[in-house]
Amino acid sequence: MSTLLGFDFGPRKIGVAVGQTVTGSASPLTTIRSRRDKPDWVSIERLVREWQPNGAVVGLPFNMDDTEGEIAPGARRFARQLEGRFGLNVHLVDERLTSLEARRQLGKDVTSLEEIDAMAAKLILETWLSEQH
Repeated sequence: MSTLLGFDFGPRKIGVAVGQTVTGSASPLTTIRSRRDKPDWVSIERLVREWQPNGAVVGLPFNMDDTEGEIAPGARRFARQLEGRFGLNVHLVDERLTSLEARRQLGKDVTSLEEIDAMAAKLILETWLSEQH
């Protein structure tokens, strides 16, 4: 069984989820706020130590016309940094419409934007897991 962390990268906050390959499912974990426009690597390292993932999946933003979204370079940089800092195999997956779907799934139960980001990370990770089977 492989454990993976999923990330919904944003310049101000990053949604995080955890999943595993046996069931192909994931669960939202948390949302980490960036510090001075940089990922909070201390908090990310804490999650890596706790979950000891075999890899990570980062959502790559695409527009509806199949061009990369405006924050795609930041997401790619974040993925490279995850790989370099923690020695993880990092996979990129199209994250198109995941935040919208996260809002839909949470419905009236949503109490904060952080919940949406963590749920979007779950959907990103589940997208990658479903593509592997």
